Amino acid sequence: MSYVDEVFQAVSRHNPGEPEFMQAVREVFDSLKPVVEQRKVYRDAGILERIAEPERQIVFRVPWQDDKGKPRVNRGIRIEYNSALGPYKGGIRFHPTVNLSILKFLGFEQVFKNSLTTLPLGGGKGGSDFDPKGKSDGEVMRFCQSFMLELQRHIGPDTDVPAGDIGVGAREIGYMFGQYKRIRNEFTGVLTGKGLKWGGSLIRPEATGYGAVYFAEEMLKTRGETFKGKTVAVSGSGNVAQFTTEKVTELGGKVVSMSDSNGTIYDKDGIGDQKLRYIMELKNVKRGRIKEYAEKFGCEYREGANPWSIKCDCAFPSATQNEISGKDAAELLKNGCMLVSEGANMPSSPEAVSLFVEKKILYGPGKAANAGGVSTSGLEMSQNAQRLSWSREEVDKKLNSIMVAIHKQCVDSAREYGDAGNYVLGANAAGFVKVADAMIEQGIV
Repeated sequence: MSYVDEVFQAVSRHNPGEPEFMQAVREVFDSLKPVVEQRKVYRDAGILERIAEPERQIVFRVPWQDDKGKPRVNRGIRIEYNSALGPYKGGIRFHPTVNLSILKFLGFEQVFKNSLTTLPLGGGKGGSDFDPKGKSDGEVMRFCQSFMLELQRHIGPDTDVPAGDIGVGAREIGYMFGQYKRIRNEFTGVLTGKGLKWGGSLIRPEATGYGAVYFAEEMLKTRGETFKGKTVAVSGSGNVAQFTTEKVTELGGKVVSMSDSNGTIYDKDGIGDQKLRYIMELKNVKRGRIKEYAEKFGCEYREGANPWSIKCDCAFPSATQNEISGKDAAELLKNGCMLVSEGANMPSSPEAVSLFVEKKILYGPGKAANAGGVSTSGLEMSQNAQRLSWSREEVDKKLNSIMVAIHKQCVDSAREYGDAGNYVLGANAAGFVKVADAMIEQGIV
């Protein structure tokens, strides 16, 4: 049994009942075998054992009161995973599915994603099983204030800088920032994704979607291709999906699908600018269901289905983890899909990833392809520290440069470790080496 497999078995025994976390660890560890074989120093320093264990796991009670005066309680969690490269950085997720396994998987992925950005950021993740859907603004505010009452003890601009994630948008960030400011009596860049009037950055809402497209654009260039004339399938209908669609359309592609938890729309004529504005209003303001788009524009609606049976050249999974099964991946390949760029975190199952790598399509794993969001959060931190606000064009230019640099790291690293074109190996190896070297230089801490 190899050293990597031995460590994985030990990690698995130590983390029972955490399938999402172990899936993430398995995917990274498998990629790192050639790296660890070449560099004995990582084995001697016990880097795999140390990097698989979060530096800190904080679990706390969040009591709050609903509009009827009834006391309610949820669980809050913050995983401060690794600070070798900088302060912990990663989103806060409010969703009924939130648990330790999911947040540890997200925090683990975030460590390598943040490393790839070239910015001085560690990795972390947090959230609660609170569901903001169907709650009034007052209920959400009271929950966020209670959540921050405990979280503020553990975060700070040089310690841990959370951001938004699923269920945590501008409203939730605002309530949490206001509570932090009131308790600590300081106005600092402790959260990113803030409002533009009080420390936020232009391009932040667009960043993850734009970044996934910029990364895909670089992958296409390696084969002399562009988005012009490409048919594109996108899943999800939140920020990532919306701005992926916007940027793909701008670059000449045609997005034909979006989805939510109830089903998928298939618009063979393409979701152009006017139609996308409708979706943004529907999802961001009215908080309606994607089916309403099909009813308005007369396109096909597939109840309970995802987009992966739709014929396309490029796919952007932008909804949630494990949304592309092995069967879905086979269907995509059968229908001619030649590029997958992950806007969501770990949206492809292990079977799907194996198939993409085996067939040598252009496959951008989430830790590389969707790093635009955290990259722009890092740029927001820089603006806050300097008390500056950069223009939209300046931030977008920096974002594009970061995504180009991430792509180059992946390509160079895959080639260095003997499997040119394998972006999974490239992303994992490049992200890992930077963190591992920093851990060694900082001693056993």
